[in-house]
Amino acid sequence: MSRITLRQLLDHAAEHHYGVPAFSVTNMEQMLAVMAAADAVDAPVILQVGTKARAYAGDIMIEHLFEALIKMYPHVPLCIHQDHGNSEATCATALQRKFTSVMMDGSLQEDGKTASDFDYNVRVTASVSRFAHFMGASVEGEIGVLGKLENGRDERLLTDPDQAVAFVKATKVDALAIAMGTSHGAYKFSRKPDGEVLAMDRLEEIHRRLPDTHLVMHGSSSVPQELQDIMNKYGANIPQTWGVPIEEIQRGIRHGVRKVNIDTDNRMALIGQIRRVMQEDPGEFDIRNMMKPGMDAISKLCRQRLEEFNTAGQGSKIKVVPMADMARRYASGALDPKIN
Repeated sequence: MSRITLRQLLDHAAEHHYGVPAFSVTNMEQMLAVMAAADAVDAPVILQVGTKARAYAGDIMIEHLFEALIKMYPHVPLCIHQDHGNSEATCATALQRKFTSVMMDGSLQEDGKTASDFDYNVRVTASVSRFAHFMGASVEGEIGVLGKLENGRDERLLTDPDQAVAFVKATKVDALAIAMGTSHGAYKFSRKPDGEVLAMDRLEEIHRRLPDTHLVMHGSSSVPQELQDIMNKYGANIPQTWGVPIEEIQRGIRHGVRKVNIDTDNRMALIGQIRRVMQEDPGEFDIRNMMKPGMDAISKLCRQRLEEFNTAGQGSKIKVVPMADMARRYASGALDPKIN
């Protein structure tokens, strides 16, 4: 059995001092490429699906793609995660589709655009924690607003440590995504990030206050120069941009980061190769010949991240706990957050 909850996986990562990349996926090709990388380096892995990806493929298709992966890679611990759930209903339906983990992003209203207040965030996230934990599933929450700090350090865009402590205590989340200057998409920074635009000190402060809470870095693709160059060489128009440096992610792992969200890097790896094949061989119309080089590029990048985050070599060390057993642990209070 390879299906594992986020809580069990991140507990193991904390105990053994590594981080786990959470790769966003939309289609079969991405899923197969990531799993091939995890299998090659004996790593556990998180595959996450957002609401747009669920709408694109449909829940029935998504569910059965994951079932196929579990049968193909029964020895790879696989966490199936709902990313940025925008409502209690979104999280509940993910659990019905056998996801092992959900994120309730109560930092935004249900429209996914309007910032919410602290009370709303606590209410909806605590609600999701209650019903998810009854099932043995894990919950990630978020506090703060993702946004760039390049125009000056704006405290409104950073997670407040006092609120983080109060939030974890009230919601009993298993993992906490914090705002520290990262953002979604390829255009994260117009210069290499430093202490002025990436608030690693805030992350470290929150870890000091919540040493037993697993922290999550969203928007943490590194946007490698090589991928930018391939995209632009074959017809894209991507301005020079910088992602989150690997050394900063590694620093975060040393200070409580256990889950690192990666989406843009894999998209660029796939699309760059599709562009290359179409330009180098204009007569090509077999989609398999376009997808395969992109899948290889994704696998290469994922292997690098699994090795850089010390996830490689950890898969065979994990004995997966069934969700029913996790549910009993939650019910007993054994998994409640420890807050001084």
